[in-house]
Amino acid sequence: MYAVQRTAGRPTRSDQGGGFDPSLGNAFPNFAVPTILGEVKRHFRDHLWGVHAPRRVQELSIQVRSAGRECASLYGREPSVRDIAAYTGLTEAEVRLGQEVLQSFTSLSLDAVVGHSERSHPLTDTLGGTEPGFDTIVNREALRPLLRALPERERQILYMRFFCEMTQNRIALQLGLSQMHVSRLIIRTCARLRDQVMAEAHDRRRAV
Repeated sequence: MYAVQRTAGRPTRSDQGGGFDPSLGNAFPNFAVPTILGEVKRHFRDHLWGVHAPRRVQELSIQVRSAGRECASLYGREPSVRDIAAYTGLTEAEVRLGQEVLQSFTSLSLDAVVGHSERSHPLTDTLGGTEPGFDTIVNREALRPLLRALPERERQILYMRFFCEMTQNRIALQLGLSQMHVSRLIIRTCARLRDQVMAEAHDRRRAV
């Protein structure tokens, strides 16, 4: 009895003062069997699920699984969700929940292969990776308000250089400036934008 209690890893009714009392006239097996079975069931319920599910949902899954077997024997075929719902008095949503949570009892390795066809593949193939475009989006969103705050000429020069891919000579000719002046404006403006973005990122980290 003590060994079973230790295996369950938790206090039992015997530990809590509800142990066997021979003065009541009951045979020991009548006490021991349900007590041991109860502790074993609680151990399985509380410790062996790969993904923990609430007790109510676990009990629902057991009810659905048991009803599914009974319906299969009764109808001579695999029962549908509607069959199980009618048999148990549960809603179809509850039956689906009970069926889905059964998959949480054991967890699969990411190397496990899904399916048995030639197109089957391990679960690792379904995992997403880092999207390189995310960094571009983040950078653009960080720069958007800073670009709007630039003086008109500097904003125009950056637009022509980086969005229209115009050369510095062509920009200079179109704006009536020297190529050297355009180059200095681009370098100075980009440096200021970079400093502003870095300062904002630093402030956000400090706030966190």
